[in-house]
Amino acid sequence: MSAPPTCAMIMAAGLGTRMLPLTATRPKPLVSVAGTTLLDHVLGHLRAAGVGRIVVNVHYLPEQIEAHLAAHAGDFAVAVSDERALLRDTGGGLVQALPLIEGDPFYCVNADNWWTDAGAPALTRMAHAWDPARMDALLLLVPREAAGNHLGQGDFDLDAVGQISRAGGKRARPFVWTGVQLLARHLIVDPPAEVFSTNVFWDRAIAAGRACGLVHQGAWFDVGYPAAIGLTEAALSRG
Repeated sequence: MSAPPTCAMIMAAGLGTRMLPLTATRPKPLVSVAGTTLLDHVLGHLRAAGVGRIVVNVHYLPEQIEAHLAAHAGDFAVAVSDERALLRDTGGGLVQALPLIEGDPFYCVNADNWWTDAGAPALTRMAHAWDPARMDALLLLVPREAAGNHLGQGDFDLDAVGQISRAGGKRARPFVWTGVQLLARHLIVDPPAEVFSTNVFWDRAIAAGRACGLVHQGAWFDVGYPAAIGLTEAALSRG
């Protein structure tokens, strides 16, 4: 890639039901781990990667997200994609936000994960690995056995040339998606409905042989449910 991405979308509109009761009075991105909110953790990684513009979608308790973002106005140009009237899921959220997103490709990051870098930062590694000649999507992956607090079976297979797949129905797979990805703008087209998952775009990219994965070199933790917070903090304290 000639220049690293300078724009990112942060997925922050979810209801956070898995995080109850912590999300009864606050949105999940404002839940804290080791004294830092999930949203601020993501913003720190984006700032270090040279991102200057962020697009954040909001739905649940949106005023709290907007007020929190206002404190970062000096660090980022902030645009809000308002989903108050309809929560559009991840794919629909991307479609609505696309006019606000600048640059190609752009980062898209979920605000319910926590990662540390070993060596080069993950976002920088993704930017260097991006190849528009063969990629529409580049997902940051972690081996299933190294996915802290993760309760699922794994999301993807990864071949020797870096392409991801998930053929063969639901089964255990060796890699977990971290919630961090790089996406080409032209992938975000032809929505099947107002509300749908990013899986639709991934499936198209996989079918075209243009969906790739990059294995994360640091630690990663799923912090999508309350017990995971203490487990993550304990792991971080152990270094």
